[in-house]
Parts: sequence; structure tokens; C-alpha cells
Amino acid sequence: MDLKEIQALIKFVAKSGAQEVSLETEDFKINIKTGPDASDQPTYVQAVAPQQMPAAAPAATSLEAAPAAPTAPAEVDDSDNYITIKSPMIGTFYRTPSPDQDAFVKIGDTIEPGDVLCIVEAMKLFNEIESEVSGKIVKILVDDKTPIEYDQPLFLVDPS
Repeated sequence: MDLKEIQALIKFVAKSGAQEVSLETEDFKINIKTGPDASDQPTYVQAVAPQQMPAAAPAATSLEAAPAAPTAPAEVDDSDNYITIKSPMIGTFYRTPSPDQDAFVKIGDTIEPGDVLCIVEAMKLFNEIESEVSGKIVKILVDDKTPIEYDQPLFLVDPS
């Protein structure tokens, strides 16, 4: 992996909204952190097998991560009473089955187990995410058509 590929990876991670990404192979290990806490922390790139590094590679072993676009933190007051529905995979979050149709669920909708809440596109596969709980949608924590991470909170549901 050369410097341009590493820089492209840092930009991709910053745009995706991920807080931290680690990539490790036999040749190298990269840990990229983004967000408000990462702006003052370097991202380290460690070569495990330096003899495989290209001769023109820079001598520096740390890169400054590009700060992520500022995002508003999810403000949840009574989240202890709510059930958080989290993403089962990495992908792109879609609230609607197609651009010309209504959203699967809106704030205030009542859901039952088995109801489709959203779609997560991963590697050109569109996966319907179904509810495992019943209740009322209180908050949708992700914007439509945005990248999401595994175990990222998507919805808050009031089970009462």
C-alpha cells in the first residue's frame, strides 16, 4: 500500500462518518481515528515487513487523519427507557425501498417484530433490516443514504 492509497483510505474513512478503522495485513497495520477527539492524535502506520516497502516510500510512519465533517451528536434525554436498534452490518443506510416511494418507518410509527425498518446496501446487495421488537419509533438516528458501521445505532424505540 503506497502513500496515495493510504491518503485515499483516510479520506474515505473521514467521509464515511466512522470513528475508528483498523486494517492489518501481513505487511502493515493501519489504525485511522476520526472525529473531534482525533484531530490532535496522529494516525500510525506500522510496517511489519519493511523489506517489502517500496524504495520511494516516505520515511514518516505517521499521518495526520483528516478531521471528519462535523456531525451533531445524537441528543437523547430518556434513552434508558428506549430500545436501540443497531445496524447488523456495514453499508449504506436507506429509509425507502426506492427513491420514489415512502419511508419504511417514520417517527411516531408503531412497529412489530418482522416489520421492515430500512435497507442496508452492502456490496451491491440490498438487505432489509427487520424489527425484532415492538414499540413506537421515537427517533431515527441516521440520515438517508449515508454510510453506516456495524453495531451503529439506527433507531430508538419506545417499547411501552
